[in-house]
Amino acid sequence: MQSIFLGWKLAVILTFKINDMQESKRQRQVGQLIEEEMASIFQKQGINMIKGGMVSISKVGVTPDLLEARVYLSFFKIEHPDVLLEEIVAKTGELRKELGNRLRHHLRRIPELQFFLDDTLDYAFKMEELFKKINEEKGPEATGS
Repeated sequence: MQSIFLGWKLAVILTFKINDMQESKRQRQVGQLIEEEMASIFQKQGINMIKGGMVSISKVGVTPDLLEARVYLSFFKIEHPDVLLEEIVAKTGELRKELGNRLRHHLRRIPELQFFLDDTLDYAFKMEELFKKINEEKGPEATGS
């Protein structure tokens, strides 16, 4: 089992690589540009360090027509991430306006922003715990033979 699961970091990287294969070069460029600018906006507005925890942008996916951007947020040490996500969604118009001011020379139309909770790390930690549990259960049997 250990050879099948190579660690949660690799699983996260592989997940993003698989998603990247479906995007065109322009989509990746625009997504990266939006990710960098949104991180700067979050830092400027103090959203990245809020309620004793951290908010980071883990990935930005852009639709093929470049009119929608899906921003995946990762929360660290925040008790109620759903509530914080709703607060960020409530500020979507303000965030899009600031993004538009920064990207007006790069894009004709600023994409609509959609925010999602990125639970990739939580999923990876759960999978890692399951594999540890399986290895512990199979460990005594293998040594007894």
